[in-house]
Amino acid sequence: MRIAVAYASGSLGGFVTALFIWLLGDIGVTSAAGVAIAPALTPAWLYSRAVWGGLWGFAFLLPFLAHRRWWVRALVFSLGPTLSTWLIILPVQAEAGVFGFGLGLLTPVFVAVFNATWALTTGASMAAVVKLHQQELAS
Repeated sequence: MRIAVAYASGSLGGFVTALFIWLLGDIGVTSAAGVAIAPALTPAWLYSRAVWGGLWGFAFLLPFLAHRRWWVRALVFSLGPTLSTWLIILPVQAEAGVFGFGLGLLTPVFVAVFNATWALTTGASMAAVVKLHQQELAS
């Protein structure tokens, strides 16, 4: 069950984050900050983020920082996708250079915020499911 919850929560986080990224691009927040991130809201855009979010959600299965509050763990786990975006995806796939500076000087900040959004959504979802499961077991 934990594996399914981690994937589903991560997918939800990816979906919410995709909508957040699209919204900020659509209303002009990213362009006002000088960052060229404004994706189209397409099924492919949402699907890709949901799948990758689910895969990154498996990080929440690690016992690392298990004794900490869920949101602390979430923010620490957001470093994985943030670093991979800064150091692999933006330089190689987007050809925007390390940290994505080719898309604007504030790109690294937006990437960190986007991945924190994913992690907090994922962590909150997992915490809610675990709490519900514990309540079921107690009754």
